Amino acid sequence: MRKKKILTGICAALTFLCLVLLVAVNIHVHAEADRYIENDIRKIPSAYTCLVLGARVYEDNRVSAVLYDRLVKALELYQAGKVKKFLLSGDHGTVAYDEVSHMKDFMVRNGVPRQVLFLDHAGFNTYNSMVRARKVFLADDCIVVTQRFHLPRALYIARKTGLKAWGYPADRRSYLFRKRYTVREYLAIVKAFLDLAIGRKPRFLGKIIPITGSNPSR
Repeated sequence: MRKKKILTGICAALTFLCLVLLVAVNIHVHAEADRYIENDIRKIPSAYTCLVLGARVYEDNRVSAVLYDRLVKALELYQAGKVKKFLLSGDHGTVAYDEVSHMKDFMVRNGVPRQVLFLDHAGFNTYNSMVRARKVFLADDCIVVTQRFHLPRALYIARKTGLKAWGYPADRRSYLFRKRYTVREYLAIVKAFLDLAIGRKPRFLGKIIPITGSNPSR
């Protein structure tokens, strides 16, 4: 019985420690990143690159509300003269699933010249997108467009990777799974913190494609 109580106590202590670390890391990341989030398009600093993060595309080729809103808000930045080029970064892990081409098609339909659209087909997650933006596309300053709940993690990774990044929230409505996304972010932030701590490499790097140069995939 005594051993059982000791084990229970150890498990409780470890659980408490994990919760403390979870909260501490999240507070740290928000403290570092929240200052770079700007809702007012008139106040956000101009940047060379608009980094748009991918999101779900359905089997019938419709983009999700989350992705649609990111594209609309990114287009606003371009039309306001806040950015010069786009880096559209998303998951194109299989032939059948391609977030990036849908993002490109949206921009082209809305009058964005093809030569300012750079495509990152290996942006499988936020960490990959940010590291590749810096190491593959050699981006320096950028405005990251994604939803508000996602921006602290994205900006924290971006800044630690060497990007002079600002965040422009893409929230244009209430999202169906908003609470689920928010809860998931607590764990995702800890994972991002650990990935940066160990210097994890992205899934793919590949040849360098400077975003300040000509577009090789026009």
